[in-house]
Amino acid sequence: MELRWRGKPGTFAGMALFEIKTEIPFVAAEAADNTLLEHALENWSVLEDVIVKRAWLVGIFADEPESAKAWATLTPLLMGAGVELVGEPARRSMGDADWRDSYKAHFHAWQFGRLHWVPVWERETFRLPAGDAVLWLDPGMAFGTGNHETTRLCVERLVALAAESRRDGVDVATKRVIDAGCGSGILALSAALLGYRDVAGFDNDLEAVRVSEENAALNGLVRKVTFRLGDLETGFAEGPGDVVFANILANVLIQYAPELTAAVAPGGTLILSGILAVEVAQVQAAFAAVAPEWRQESRVLGEWSDVLLVRP
Repeated sequence: MELRWRGKPGTFAGMALFEIKTEIPFVAAEAADNTLLEHALENWSVLEDVIVKRAWLVGIFADEPESAKAWATLTPLLMGAGVELVGEPARRSMGDADWRDSYKAHFHAWQFGRLHWVPVWERETFRLPAGDAVLWLDPGMAFGTGNHETTRLCVERLVALAAESRRDGVDVATKRVIDAGCGSGILALSAALLGYRDVAGFDNDLEAVRVSEENAALNGLVRKVTFRLGDLETGFAEGPGDVVFANILANVLIQYAPELTAAVAPGGTLILSGILAVEVAQVQAAFAAVAPEWRQESRVLGEWSDVLLVRP
């Protein structure tokens, strides 16, 4: 099963919660996913079981009245997108512990190149191949296990960039990495494992910063990576980076194209993700208008795309 979180469930830490879950046609999962994204509907997610070809919409809220209000907002948008509901939605109260454990079923170990990203609860059973490196992760309530296509696109770019630097005789330890919208810290921490020594991440969600710091501690990287609260206007106050990540949303990337390009040092690389494949042309055009001399390239993974830009 693949779970795609669109909201910020970290808001609910320490609270009793209320869940709404309704089945939708499997073929409508992408349309539902796009609806959540386009309307910035927080606290909703799409859950797909690709084996039995079933899909559900799941919403997590602070209480029942809030869930009812959110449901009333969502249903006409789903109808407008052609997403039908399969039966009546199920509603239930759930404890915070239930919610905190629910993501564990959807986070699995994976690798790219010599790097492995493994849930911390598999620490005693995982066997690391000789010469490889591992990042232990407990994503907690923050988005970013690396299982999602948007994160994978970024991580693969990072691994390839580090390998290219080594081939060119460039010491990555001299390069600065900034992870804008760090989520659970996976990109920043992966950069540290690859040998980057000046690594920082920021997020406008305090829970994401906390989880990132916990993941740094899990991996003995507390002194090698710094995380702090910040947004795309304040997060780059300490200067530009040689590698800058922004795995956010297409509309936000477009809005902050001037700030993001200004945050890249001469000769540096900007890696954008969180972009639906149908939106990538808009993102590329927006950044070409701001930085016309920068080289661009893009890849597609599933329904998602990235954009890599290199500053002259």
